[in-house]
Amino acid sequence: MFKNLEEKEINYVLKNNYIGQLGYIFNNTPFVVPITYFFDPESNAIICYSGDGHKMIAMRKNPNVSLLVSDVENVTNWRSVLVHGKFEQHFGSDAKSFLHKFSLGIKEIILDKEQTKANFISDFSSKIYKDDIPAVFIIKIEGVTGKKRLDFTA
Repeated sequence: MFKNLEEKEINYVLKNNYIGQLGYIFNNTPFVVPITYFFDPESNAIICYSGDGHKMIAMRKNPNVSLLVSDVENVTNWRSVLVHGKFEQHFGSDAKSFLHKFSLGIKEIILDKEQTKANFISDFSSKIYKDDIPAVFIIKIEGVTGKKRLDFTA
């Protein structure tokens, strides 16, 4: 049996994970790619960064995106959250501030969940190659749904 997640459960899943599946549209075709993210409840946004490539071009053209985050223990014990929102790219000191929050937040999650210390963004997220400037963006959350599986045993 499946059940809707309550808001506190949705926030727990978003706050305690850092890998999600980003969905976006390019030339009327849906794409889904894994991405490192940080949920910032203060700004009600998902913070991300990327090299300047396919997904960035696509999201600039169509800012409607989604992010799926799954918390899976096994086939009968899982929760998933689907975020719908708008892509917003940030620049300058604003981008630097978001990137700093992203880095500190994910380092804390990794330490709590995995008992491992991550020193650099490259320890837990895609590397940006030497001449690339990372594109910092947020997903401004417009709606969130969540489901979990309940397994009843007799």
